[in-house]
Amino acid sequence: MLSLASPPVARLLEAALEGQALGAAAISQLLTVKGRDFHALVLTADALRERQVGSRVGYVVNRNLNFTNVCVKSCKFCAFSRTNRSDEGYFLPLEEIVRRAQEACALGATELCLQAGLAPGMGGRFYIDLCRAVKQALPEVHLHAFSPEEVKYGAELSSVSLRDYLSELKDAGLGSLPGTSAEVLDDAVRRRLAGGRITTEEWIQVVRMAHELGLPTTSTLMYGHVETPEHIAGHLILLRDLQRETGGFTEFVPLSFVHQESPMYQRGLLPGCRPGPTGHEVVRLFATARLALGAWIPNLQASWVKEGLRQAQLLLSAGANDLGGTLINESISTSAGATHGQRTRPRELRRLIRDAGRVPVERGTLYQSLTVFDGPPEHDPPHPLDTIADEDPRFGSYGALVADPRFRFEPVPREALRPRKQAVKLTDSDTQSS
Repeated sequence: MLSLASPPVARLLEAALEGQALGAAAISQLLTVKGRDFHALVLTADALRERQVGSRVGYVVNRNLNFTNVCVKSCKFCAFSRTNRSDEGYFLPLEEIVRRAQEACALGATELCLQAGLAPGMGGRFYIDLCRAVKQALPEVHLHAFSPEEVKYGAELSSVSLRDYLSELKDAGLGSLPGTSAEVLDDAVRRRLAGGRITTEEWIQVVRMAHELGLPTTSTLMYGHVETPEHIAGHLILLRDLQRETGGFTEFVPLSFVHQESPMYQRGLLPGCRPGPTGHEVVRLFATARLALGAWIPNLQASWVKEGLRQAQLLLSAGANDLGGTLINESISTSAGATHGQRTRPRELRRLIRDAGRVPVERGTLYQSLTVFDGPPEHDPPHPLDTIADEDPRFGSYGALVADPRFRFEPVPREALRPRKQAVKLTDSDTQSS
């Protein structure tokens, strides 16, 4: 495979195969290769994947519960959020969230992924109460919930330190955090995408504290908008350095920017914004991520919601070793214009994995193997989700949810929306560990 590449790229690929940590210039160069260099990169990523994680490909049976779309932030890329007074704002009450969680577990889900907007007027203990309510009803389910942005918001509303707030979430049953709200971990880019959102350093603080407290997190990147290869290289190196320090990342999940309904593209709010990555950009990013991160973060997940099932399958030959979750519901990418559906069946994921020459594994959130499907498909045990019809009314669309009068968000009085006088403060221990 190295013989395919030009001498400069061949040297970079050889360094990666030897286990060397690639620098920013090397990563940036790999993110732009074409022709034979592109094919050599992909082959190298596939070889490293085989060496680092073998031939098994994982997926998790889970349900997404985006319990509110009302948000105090105005991120230019987000088509999901609604304002305090929007007619399409919703907020699921605790009992409805628990009901949907029970419904998912009855269908074989082992994970619940809880993420949402930052709703005004929300009590700071809501996230903690939510964890307790779900775990009381479903003690065995894994709660994968609350981005670093949400953790920071909850701590601010509660007037406690990030560390204390994370400790309370863990005590309430939180099992891990999604490493979303990362977008691109470069503050110049972040200011263009969403001024006033969590900063790079704040994101790192929340993630580092979570890892120190024994709460694993995922790591993500949203790309294909205004970032450059240099921005991505810096992002990957930051994740690698943090993983070397804490060992708390379970996986890396590249997320293609979905442009169709995104305000910054559709309304021209961000000059120079691209309509998402090209196909080659996606493959290059995954292959480069395997070379840059695989020795430290071995699990590389392809998001079928962002890429579609066909492209996600292709990425299994470019360094990826996981296809994510069944989801059951998905609102955030769907609202931005993604057309690949809200859910998929376990049998479909297994079909794609086998067709790629790999072995399907139903896994838990923390990548523990639950069932290895190393026999022929006809020997696979039946799964309840495989029998669910696409039009099943229990799993409605985002459009149906925002129109449901039962869950209409009640506008918060204007005086309740005044800025808090004091933001969250770090304790001495927080400062020392950051």
